[in-house]
Amino acid sequence: MALPASTRRRTAADPLDDPAFAERYRAMLARDARFDGRFVTGVHSTGIYCRPSCPAAAPKPGNVSFYLTAAAAHEAGLRACKRCLPDAVPGSPEWDERDDLAARAMRLIADGVVEREGVPGLASRLGYTTRHLTRVLTAELGAGPLALARAHRAQTARNLLIGTDLPAADIAFASGFGSVRQFNETVRVVYERQPGEIRAAARRRNGAAEAGEAGTVRLRLPAREPFDADGVFAWLAAREVAGVERATAARFERALLLPGGPARIRVAPDDDSPGIRIEARTTTLADVSPLVARVRRLFDLDADAWAIDAALTADPALGDSVRRTPGLRMPGCLDPHELLFRALIGQQVSVASARTALIRLADALGEALPAGLAGDGIERLFPTAEAIRDGGAEVLRGPASRIRTILDVAGRLADGSLLVTAERPRDELAADLLAVPGIGPWTAGYVSMRVTRDPDVLLVSDLALRSGARALGLPDAPQELAELGRRWAPWRSYASMHLWRAAA
Repeated sequence: MALPASTRRRTAADPLDDPAFAERYRAMLARDARFDGRFVTGVHSTGIYCRPSCPAAAPKPGNVSFYLTAAAAHEAGLRACKRCLPDAVPGSPEWDERDDLAARAMRLIADGVVEREGVPGLASRLGYTTRHLTRVLTAELGAGPLALARAHRAQTARNLLIGTDLPAADIAFASGFGSVRQFNETVRVVYERQPGEIRAAARRRNGAAEAGEAGTVRLRLPAREPFDADGVFAWLAAREVAGVERATAARFERALLLPGGPARIRVAPDDDSPGIRIEARTTTLADVSPLVARVRRLFDLDADAWAIDAALTADPALGDSVRRTPGLRMPGCLDPHELLFRALIGQQVSVASARTALIRLADALGEALPAGLAGDGIERLFPTAEAIRDGGAEVLRGPASRIRTILDVAGRLADGSLLVTAERPRDELAADLLAVPGIGPWTAGYVSMRVTRDPDVLLVSDLALRSGARALGLPDAPQELAELGRRWAPWRSYASMHLWRAAA
């Protein structure tokens, strides 16, 4: 059930009589960083909003409102705290955990859809009218889509100001603002500072932004603790498609297609704080925002790792595995179409065999990168659905039935009759996938897990997952494992990651 946008009491009664308010107020008093990003604390006596862990003196309950989004705090006339920087935290895990309209809208807003297509485009993608979407978001999150997008632009701008040496005009464009004047005004209203002051303050704290190649954007993306970065890098390295990407135990680099054109990214662990560092070269700076959103989802930076680990540790069957690897993440994907093809090619074969087939496919049908992006072993993009539809029959190997399914899926993706996107309702996406001849529950579940970030999928037919169950002394028969897995809800996708790790 969606929590209210604000839990401030508006009656003369003690605000702590409201259980939701009291829980958040206790988290604020404890300065509990586990709640950073889940909500912000609006302090009406000072006119600012803070992260729950802000070290400032705790305000009185009557002066406080709690908001699910920074945009709602902005709409209430509050500005961001200069001390705790409430938007310099991992995002809320709710937008991955939930599958309602508000959560799916937030995924698209983070991807920059409002900047590219406007609010009508956002509403169209979600299948609702602009009026209904605005009404729902305002009721549940305390702000409409324009205000939510505005807050997202402001956060992107602040990240670029403190993490790059880009000129202010370039940052305004990269953040999605229509003009430098609009950029300056929004930053001033939200942060009560001019853009130059934000950059200067960050340099006093952290030193100048690290210089890079011309056209390279460097950013730090925080993760909610605990964060098993090693596990994500190892997962990506085991599934590396040479020519498209390079992956090691401590670095991930690849080419990808963004809304504005090809791009190249390099990701490494952040040695100074939980999270990752990214370097990116994009065709247009307007692609920085969708790139960041997709990398955050790939590395599952916003997961509520503490809650997940606490729930799974309570089961003796998984407790030792969780204690050995706290903060295990469920990798997402950068491109939903690519993930679907990887799943189709990888089903019922080993990871090594799938890699061989994917490398052959990419070598034959992947589009070459522009000269400014190619090099060091990364030469092409992963093939598009159109390319696989037109040329896959000559390249694909294996059972004829599997090849027919892959070509069928490529055709459906290319003509738009099959939509595989992060914002699709999970049950609708699964039904559409299962309606394709040759696609079964394993593929539909795997796509739901990694594309829509469904936290509660247990693929009991997966041979490696069942092998991991045996390694942990658990039953490996699908029906018995499914019954046991009920104890792990709503985190069965993360339990799957522990079983896969046990198998490896």
